[in-house]
Order: sequence, then C-alpha cells, then structure tokens
Amino acid sequence: MNTVVAPKIPTAADVEDAARLLAGVAVRTPLMPAPVLERASGGRVFLKAEIFQHTGSFKFRGAYNCIARIPAGRRAGAVVAYSSGNHAQGVAAAAKLLGLKATIVMPSDAPALKRERTLAHGAEVVLYDRDTESREGIARRIAEERGAILVPPFNHPQVIAGQGTIGREINEDLAAQGLSPDLVLVPTSGGGLIAGIALAVKERHPAARVIAVEPAGFDDTIRSFRSGKRERNARMSGSICDALLAAEPGEITFEITRRLVGEGLTVTDEEVRAAIAFAFREAKLVVEPGGAAALAALLAGGLALEDKVVVVVLSGGNVDPELFASVIGGR
Repeated sequence: MNTVVAPKIPTAADVEDAARLLAGVAVRTPLMPAPVLERASGGRVFLKAEIFQHTGSFKFRGAYNCIARIPAGRRAGAVVAYSSGNHAQGVAAAAKLLGLKATIVMPSDAPALKRERTLAHGAEVVLYDRDTESREGIARRIAEERGAILVPPFNHPQVIAGQGTIGREINEDLAAQGLSPDLVLVPTSGGGLIAGIALAVKERHPAARVIAVEPAGFDDTIRSFRSGKRERNARMSGSICDALLAAEPGEITFEITRRLVGEGLTVTDEEVRAAIAFAFREAKLVVEPGGAAALAALLAGGLALEDKVVVVVLSGGNVDPELFASVIGGR
C-alpha cells in the first residue's frame, strides 16, 4: 500500500495551492442569500450550496486535490477509498477524470443512489457491514494486495486542503458584498470539511466562529472538544444522517479543529427532516440528511443571529428518492 506524500498538518497556504489546482475543474458553488431565514433570525444568512458540486457533494474537491498529486510513476495500482457514498463518488469521479481505476469500500446499508452513482463512474464497489467490520481494515488490505494508493475520506492533508477551498470561496464571495462571516455552520463527521473551511476562514477572519454540527448520539467531535482528546462513537448506525457517521475525528482534522473550531451543536433526525423539507419548500433545493445538518441547527433556534453574517454549508444533495419523498410529503 502507498500513501501520497504530503505535509502532516495542512495550512491556509495549502488551501490556496488546492484552489489553483481545482480552478476550472471543481465547480465554484453559489453562496445564496436566504431571505426567509433572514426575516426570521434578524441576521444576514447565506447558504453555501455544495449540492451543485460535481457528484452532488463537497467531496469531489478533496478527492481530486489528493489524486491529481499522485506522481505518474505511482498510479499503476490505482486508488482505494472507503465511504458511505459521497467520498466514494468523489474519488470515483476524480479517478475517472485522471485516468485511474478506483475501488471503493462501502457499507451494505448505504443509500442505493450513492452506490449506483459510484458504479456509474466506473469504480469497483466492495460492500461491508458497518456494525461488525472495519472499512479501514478492508480498504488497507485491498490497497496492500494491489499496490494501490489509499485516499482517506477526511484524515489526509490534501483532502482537507481541497475541502478548504469552500471556505476560501465563502471569504471571497462575502468580501465582494462588503461582508465578513460571523458564524459558519458546518455538517461534521470525520472533520475534513470543517477543518479545511476553518483553515481558510480563520486565516482571513480570526474572530469568526466556525461551528461543528453533528447528529444527536454521534457527537464524537463535540465530546472530543470537551475532553481534549479524540472520542469515539459507541455505534456506527442509527441516524438518518448516513454521511455523518464516522467513528471518531481524524488525528489530523482534530489537531486543526480543536484550535480553530472548539464548539459544536447536535441535531435530531426530526430536526434534520424539517430542514430537508424547509430547503425544498423555501429555497427549492434538494439536500440529503447529512448535508442538511447545519441548516437544521440554525432552524432549531439556539443561536443568537441578529445582526450577524451567517453561512450555512449544505454539504451534499445525494438523498435517497424514497426518503426524500417521505420527508417532503410529511410521512
């Protein structure tokens, strides 16, 4: 098994480097004003819509930034990744663009849409039981057997830097309106997304609060902030937010988020359902459960937002059609 050579802890400079690499490849997703939320909260609220990114989630950014840096002489064994679906699609799409084969280890209960889209990008899919098997162990074994490059979903400097380009875009798009962020709410699993965004946002706006949002019962990042060390979730299933069920924060991501984030909120499945329905009815957007977690936190009303500039990251839109229909239908 090989790993891409990279600095251990990425910096804002690495985010800038990733932005140059991703220019013209990744979609610069819109930062959308949310008038309904502004009227209700008294703040300036924006939605960063990563649902419009390639493969329907932010994961393409980090996957491409990592895979594109693999030296030509080390690409023969292709790439291996493990994911519940969004990183799977991001890696599969990036590998296809770069002419590499991809093998993805996915949980057997992953949404069918995510599995189908991963296969459609030409990747091989290996299924596992998320409650009884280790996806990391399976992926490492495959990588070792094939001499492949392992592309982790969050705990990798180049993956983190790629995701950080979202924060860079937030900075630039707000600055174009004469604004700066006060709060940035980010759906959080292993921490790659929020770590990258925090690197970019806090470099330009040190006083901004970047807030992690996790499913209730799967708040490993928040508990880690409190204890000062990485905490694990007791179980790996049981939330509607399938994209946010990592076992624990990454070693690299936690090193960043404990310094630059340090706070978080939890949301229930019912609050997430309400956020999905709200996004569809009020903003005409399709958002998956994990991608709607930050919006759910804002709608829950526990934050003082008056006169604040608030950014809510909608991290993905790959929702199972039957689940989506049941949510917007109120079933």
